Amino acid sequence: MIKHNKLGILLLAAVFSFMAVMLEVRAAESPATIKKRMQSRLAAIEALKTKGIVGENNKGFLNYRKKSNEGKTIVDAENADRAKIYKMIAGKTRVSEKIVGQQRAKKIAQSSKSGQWIQKQNGQWTKK
Repeated sequence: MIKHNKLGILLLAAVFSFMAVMLEVRAAESPATIKKRMQSRLAAIEALKTKGIVGENNKGFLNYRKKSNEGKTIVDAENADRAKIYKMIAGKTRVSEKIVGQQRAKKIAQSSKSGQWIQKQNGQWTKK
């Protein structure tokens, strides 16, 4: 009975170790992998922006401008990937994720197309 318990404990420890490694590998996605996902969503996001459904907020994330669930999966995935990228950049530059997002928001606002919603630094929304 004691041998079975020790074997069970060892097996359980091995399983937990494996799971921890797998979670760490998953959490450490490469920027290239994230960038590919973001590029694959670009056309859909541009369409949502053109329709006025979403805009770019002053924190570097997409925000809904209309009450709609259109593109929710895409918007949620994009914002999650942006958060991952901002975290990576913050870790390398020793600047907060918040500041990284705000800096990115300024660049996005500059390159946004005419007629798309952007949020100014003071929080006011405007069409470019």
